[in-house]
Amino acid sequence: MKTQGYIKALLKPNGSKPAGRRVWSVDLEGVWLPVFTATNTMGDTAIPHEALGAPLRLAYNPDGTVRFSKTGRPVVRVAKEIADSVKLIRENLVANLLAYAHEVATEKPDDYKAQLKANHDAGLPIVERDREAVVEAIMARAEAEAPEAEKVPVAA
Repeated sequence: MKTQGYIKALLKPNGSKPAGRRVWSVDLEGVWLPVFTATNTMGDTAIPHEALGAPLRLAYNPDGTVRFSKTGRPVVRVAKEIADSVKLIRENLVANLLAYAHEVATEKPDDYKAQLKANHDAGLPIVERDREAVVEAIMARAEAEAPEAEKVPVAA
């Protein structure tokens, strides 16, 4: 079995770090708008021009007044058509990733099980170290928070 190109492409590092508004952790202006403009151009989507032209919208309360956050800033949301399309892409991506994993596990069950065992074995020392560290931290915290009269020495 050969790994599909789109899976390999997802795993390659990308040096660009967009800093704009993000939708599903992906830059709206630098990624989603060009992609949806392209999909509209190809006839794959029919996202309204208004959504692509004004992707950020002021949020309103049910009574028609502008919605403000707890910090006092106006709430800005992404146009519903864009948010819905991103959600569809996310759901399809998850389905495709799971289908790929299932395909590999089905076609190479022994290799897949060997990977699972190697992952588990490599993770054990880390899990044990973290478990010991959290127990020590909880004990130290409990000792620090206990009143002086209640402090009892703990045998190691």
